[in-house]
Amino acid sequence: MTPEQNRIPTLYEWMGGMEKCRQLTDAFYKKVLADPLLEPVFRHMSAHHQQLVANFIAEVFGGPAAYTAEGGGHAGMVQRHLGRHLTEQHRRQWVKLLIDTADEIQLPDDPEFRSAFVAYVEWGTRIAVITSNAEKPSIEPGTPMPEWGWGVPGKPYIEP
Repeated sequence: MTPEQNRIPTLYEWMGGMEKCRQLTDAFYKKVLADPLLEPVFRHMSAHHQQLVANFIAEVFGGPAAYTAEGGGHAGMVQRHLGRHLTEQHRRQWVKLLIDTADEIQLPDDPEFRSAFVAYVEWGTRIAVITSNAEKPSIEPGTPMPEWGWGVPGKPYIEP
């Protein structure tokens, strides 16, 4: 077996690359804008929002660093949540819609991938709620992007 054949694919590769990331965010945000709880939070998002989130997910899961290049990395994502005052109800609905969308667009449903995917979604949404209610950012500019893999916890951990 060659080293390439022995290489473990990234979550990004396993899920189908950028095409699947875009498909996920496009379908997901249609649901968000039709949801009575989430629509008020997202009604003023830019037309480019879905692409930014697709780039973020792609980068976190081992794809290209397009979000860092365009969106300011992890600190930029945290900054975008400041003052949004997200609640646990927002978080739970967001998670539900994203997982429903993952099923609908047929992201891989093997337990290993879904475990990693749901673990990241739980981790990321909990940080979003914490930072959206914080008075100031809890992250330094230049903080590296989280790197999510097969059973590997996210980095960096952000203290609440």
